[in-house]
Amino acid sequence: MTDDKAPDRDPEAVSKFVESFAAQLVEAGLARMPARVFAALLSSDSGSLTSAELSEQLRISPAAVSGAVRYLAQVHMLSREREPGSRRERYRVHADQWYEALTNREAVIKRWEHALREGVESLGPASPAGRRLTETLAFFEFVDGEFAAMMERWRVRREELFGAPGSS
Repeated sequence: MTDDKAPDRDPEAVSKFVESFAAQLVEAGLARMPARVFAALLSSDSGSLTSAELSEQLRISPAAVSGAVRYLAQVHMLSREREPGSRRERYRVHADQWYEALTNREAVIKRWEHALREGVESLGPASPAGRRLTETLAFFEFVDGEFAAMMERWRVRREELFGAPGSS
């Protein structure tokens, strides 16, 4: 029995939450299928479902599940795990999935900063495009600095609220 079929769960209420939260993720820029798969995983008690379970719960094809989990794994929003003694994979969200996803974005920002620096050098800092790139670079440098401080504050806050990671 999968955890989303637990006796105290109303499958209709779970489905409504999954679709509602997925819609919010789509509005924020995530593609529809990855958003639905992520919301389904997030709402499962174990935080882990197989492709077949996701396909059944969301009423989507195995191919749609495969594409969604491939994307979510690339952006560090889920991990793949093999079931012991089986070739079947389970897909899992972790308590720190937001931290992991945002940390991955920090690496992207660093690459953007590098590309912008090259752009400023190529276009010249005094040109209109160079000034625009310089301002964009300054913004990303600011975000990068703020991000590191914010993530440290989150680590402290998370420990206050939920204890040290792995202590549950």
